[in-house]
Amino acid sequence: MRTYDLSPLFRYSVGFDRIENLMTSAVNRADHSSSYPPYNIEALGDNTYRITMAVAGFGEEDLEITQKENSLVIDGKARQGNGEVSYLHQGIASRAFERNFDLADYVKVTGANIENGMLTVDLERELPEALKPHKIAIKNGPANGLVDKAKKLLGADEQVAA
Repeated sequence: MRTYDLSPLFRYSVGFDRIENLMTSAVNRADHSSSYPPYNIEALGDNTYRITMAVAGFGEEDLEITQKENSLVIDGKARQGNGEVSYLHQGIASRAFERNFDLADYVKVTGANIENGMLTVDLERELPEALKPHKIAIKNGPANGLVDKAKKLLGADEQVAA
């Protein structure tokens, strides 16, 4: 197992904590990642996504989905058998798992569904109105900019000072 120290990259930066955390978690996940349970991430549109996860043997009551800030955690609790079954071969995994997904800003979970051993989690990016592109109206005539407003304010100040 390799350990990477990314701190020299961020020695001279301020305000990039989220990027630093993402890079560190990506490196750590690459070292400790498990392939269980398998999953797909689909882009359904410009701002909609779906995570599909194969969770055979898990019911709705065995799964927990939590979103906290920019992190999505899917937990699966393994069912405890009654001990009466004696397997000759047990190829269906029924172990507990935890999958973490880092979400982009303004992405939220809109729904989750389980059917035929497949868990689907729907995600949507909702940009605030202030961040959406908007058109600027172009006016015809002389420019009434900040300089004109400043001159008016200074002129008013001179009158008040006199």
